[in-house]
Amino acid sequence: MRDALVAAAFQLFLERGYEQTTVDDIVTLAGVGRRSFFRYFPSKEDVVFPDHERCLTDMTAFLGAGSDEDEPVQRVCDAARLVLRLYAENPTFSVQRYRLTKKVPGLRAYELSVVWRYERALAEYLRGRFTGRPDGTLQADVIAAAVVAAHNNALRSWLRSDGQGDADIAVDHALGYVQASFGRSPGGSRADPAEEQEDVVVVISRRGAPMWRVVREIESTLGRN
Repeated sequence: MRDALVAAAFQLFLERGYEQTTVDDIVTLAGVGRRSFFRYFPSKEDVVFPDHERCLTDMTAFLGAGSDEDEPVQRVCDAARLVLRLYAENPTFSVQRYRLTKKVPGLRAYELSVVWRYERALAEYLRGRFTGRPDGTLQADVIAAAVVAAHNNALRSWLRSDGQGDADIAVDHALGYVQASFGRSPGGSRADPAEEQEDVVVVISRRGAPMWRVVREIESTLGRN
């Protein structure tokens, strides 16, 4: 029933336009009553994004199933790939929805609200992992926004190409940039910016001392031979 309603809706959207299509038109074509429509979709906008509630639930569950051993930035990048999977399951439908959303301001606003909910889910996970860090909340919000921006940049490029090419490669490249900028390598070699400390060396030397002597004093202070 749900799939039939989505199929009927998009057939009418493509034939008549989104604004010209009513819920009554959709249920008539699908052969069901209005009550059936609203059992699955609270509004006409929701039929355009039929799987995002499920995807948000899956993402939240994925993040919640993680452990303290997971690298936080890698975890949220992997969570974002669940959204890509949603789009890649049906490229034709995803491209149709992308084109429709570009034409209808109300759908663009709706889509932004959906994206914001994904971002909040990522940020809440990171806030929990960054508890106790200086600027932990700030880091969580910035990284979550970066993950969403990188994912959407690659996803929209794929949609603009009519779903041609490998979406996974494009998204992996974009998320790899986020991981390199904010994450930590598997071996833990990248330090958390909040934990990084810099050595400050003060050397007192006689005015006019030759540069080689000043350099030698610095090297001696740093313990270098």
